[in-house]
Amino acid sequence: METRGRGAAPGGVSVSAVLPAGGSGERLGGATPKQFCAVQGRPLVSYAVRAMERISWISDIVVVVSPENIETMKTIIEKYGLKRVTVVEGGITRHRSIFNGLKVFAENEFSSHLLQKPEVVIIHDAVRPFVEEDIVSKVVMAAKEHGAAGAIRPLVSTVIASAADGCLDHSLERARYRASEMPQAFLFDIIYEAYQQCTDYDLDYGTECLHLALKYCKTNAKLVEGTADLWKVTYKRDLYAAESIVKDNLSQQVCVITNVKETLAQVGFLLPESLKSQIKVEAISMSLSKNDSCLQNIISGRCYNFVCVNDKMWATQETQELVDVLEKSNIPLLYPVVLILVHLDIPENNSFSIGMEDLTTIKKFARETKKKNILVYGLLIQYKDPLLLQETVNSAAALIMALIKDRNPELIGQLLVA
Repeated sequence: METRGRGAAPGGVSVSAVLPAGGSGERLGGATPKQFCAVQGRPLVSYAVRAMERISWISDIVVVVSPENIETMKTIIEKYGLKRVTVVEGGITRHRSIFNGLKVFAENEFSSHLLQKPEVVIIHDAVRPFVEEDIVSKVVMAAKEHGAAGAIRPLVSTVIASAADGCLDHSLERARYRASEMPQAFLFDIIYEAYQQCTDYDLDYGTECLHLALKYCKTNAKLVEGTADLWKVTYKRDLYAAESIVKDNLSQQVCVITNVKETLAQVGFLLPESLKSQIKVEAISMSLSKNDSCLQNIISGRCYNFVCVNDKMWATQETQELVDVLEKSNIPLLYPVVLILVHLDIPENNSFSIGMEDLTTIKKFARETKKKNILVYGLLIQYKDPLLLQETVNSAAALIMALIKDRNPELIGQLLVA
């Protein structure tokens, strides 16, 4: 999910990006502009900025926000460690905001820090969080060749025009038309010249950058078929959809760390096997300290889910070691990490009992780790009847998957029983 781009820009051109983020979010409703609404604990705008930042060949990222949100945006950049980002004051409309973003590369008087003018500039909405390097690369290459390029998608609904009396006038043949999406890319000199020639009407009422390049620079944009995840967050339901997509992306892999007696090794084997039918599993069968390099490799592969299977009473030291490793890795900085502590309750373990003090300890530990964006849950596997072991393990796997997929911060510190 967080694969960082490597190598030179497509076609060897210099590339920068402008992200307009100055909208008020009227259609979303509520007091908070949609670009600053939280999705899995992070403001929506941070996803689009991060998507551009992780592409190493994008030199500079300009985020254009309304004057009252400049400090908010700067705080977001600092909190999430975003690099190569410049915040610019926007205008009263989308086109005026984009124009202000472009001026940072061309007009000394507009910015105290003039950025180096790129050959190609990407324009991408800050409220389109799921843009991948592949489509960005395609529109940049097309812009280099044609002067302008933009992502498109098939129309979902038929477009109709109404007459003055409110009745149907005509409809468009849906197969001939496409929805204009983002990202778009331009040779910088072309789009900047287009904005310089714009009328006030264009700047105040226009919405399509590709049209400006055609109207004022006679540049016919190349249209690039985009992916289904390029949609724009517009309404409140879109925020829920975005959160669901993020959760699904975070639920693709789990690391299972087992540290149990030889007599219980079967549980340590069966649990990962049961999970494999639902999720990619990386299993570590030795103590954490002996598998540090292996664990680091898994973390570097952007795993956001960890299951610790132990027959000790909560294994406090080992758990804290894992939390420390996760915190140092910085992966909880961007997304909530799920940590499920699985404990085995076996008949011969007479010393194993759970009291209110233990439950209080778990909840306190979970509250502390939540501050680090690590969500801790407890799961007790009751190992009583060997004949029912597989069924019990399957039940535990189902609970683990539910916790991973839901990532509910309200359930932290709870002890579930399989």
